[in-house]
Amino acid sequence: MSKLRLLKAKHWLIILVTTFLLCDYFGVILYFRQSSYDTSFSFPLEGPVGPLVEQLKAGGHPAVPPVYQHDYFLYKSCSGRCLAEDGRAYRELRVLFLVKSALGHRARRDAIRATWGFEGRFSDVPVRTVFLLGHAPDDVALEAEVEAEAREHQDIVQGSFVDTYFNNTVKTAMGLRWAVEHCPKSRFYMFVDDDYYVSTRNLLRFLRNPVNYPAYLQEDVITFDEEKLRDQIKLRHLNQLVDFDLPDDVRLFAGFVFPRSRPHRHRPSKWFVPLLEYPFDYWPPYVTAGAYVLSRAALVDIYFTSYYTELFRFDDIWLGLVARKAEVVPFHCPEFHFYPKDTSRVQHYKFVVASHGFPDPRLMKAFWQKQKEAGNA
Repeated sequence: MSKLRLLKAKHWLIILVTTFLLCDYFGVILYFRQSSYDTSFSFPLEGPVGPLVEQLKAGGHPAVPPVYQHDYFLYKSCSGRCLAEDGRAYRELRVLFLVKSALGHRARRDAIRATWGFEGRFSDVPVRTVFLLGHAPDDVALEAEVEAEAREHQDIVQGSFVDTYFNNTVKTAMGLRWAVEHCPKSRFYMFVDDDYYVSTRNLLRFLRNPVNYPAYLQEDVITFDEEKLRDQIKLRHLNQLVDFDLPDDVRLFAGFVFPRSRPHRHRPSKWFVPLLEYPFDYWPPYVTAGAYVLSRAALVDIYFTSYYTELFRFDDIWLGLVARKAEVVPFHCPEFHFYPKDTSRVQHYKFVVASHGFPDPRLMKAFWQKQKEAGNA
């Protein structure tokens, strides 16, 4: 082979190798190796899990052991948070807020306690607020601060897992478990990150009529779209969603829904997912984890189904996987804002239930006060 032909061969080899590496780096190769979600989806535990979940609910011992054991313990539980004053029974609550927070975010928690998480906001609407935390085994001083905060406010639920981003799934699982075990008589449960603004007033309005919110507040006659209810939500007893007093078995899992999105296959991404971890080309429909609300029936079904759903490092995807196994269909409401909503005008938030973008406690307090004065909070 002549030197010229050898140089050309090396040249093309370099181009081919470089192209391959770039395609692998940016996910092109993985993209074409994915399996079809529509035709071959499965996720451990494989197969239908309904009968196993029902046995767990009934206190039985299914023949097939759970794939996720909720294998953490609670350093702090504030187990009396939802008890009546005499401590003998659980209170009938309207909403329980479960706020996912980081250990060092004391200022954010204090801002929430003083604003949308304030439990006396409406005298005729009983609500409770708890904060979900992991722990920092190497930061004794921070742990001592959290201990003092827990004694002061009695609203901290702290698990034995390390408080990191990719342990948010465990934090969510802990919240599900705590709510079922220690606050079983709330009608609704709202999970929310500590950098969100929430309007408790609008949340209650949304829960009164989820399908037609906020249109029913703007019209003289409440509209009722049975086809939309049947095709999009697929809950039980849907015709009663226009009444706040829902039957106990209505399963509502609502927030900002991504109905069909793809896993990130490009390696530079923070959310890169290899095929071994998840081989399919689409995620199941999921609600973004920053803010979402569950009815009591949905909470119970999702919690017990979580025992038969292998843990996944993204909490919103994991909940989507659990919901799919539990046959709970996520319901989209655009007034749960995954992207920060413009704050330049107070009335932009007239119907907002929740919005991302409030990591500054001072901004949270000031903005909530303006919304309260405008009658929106």
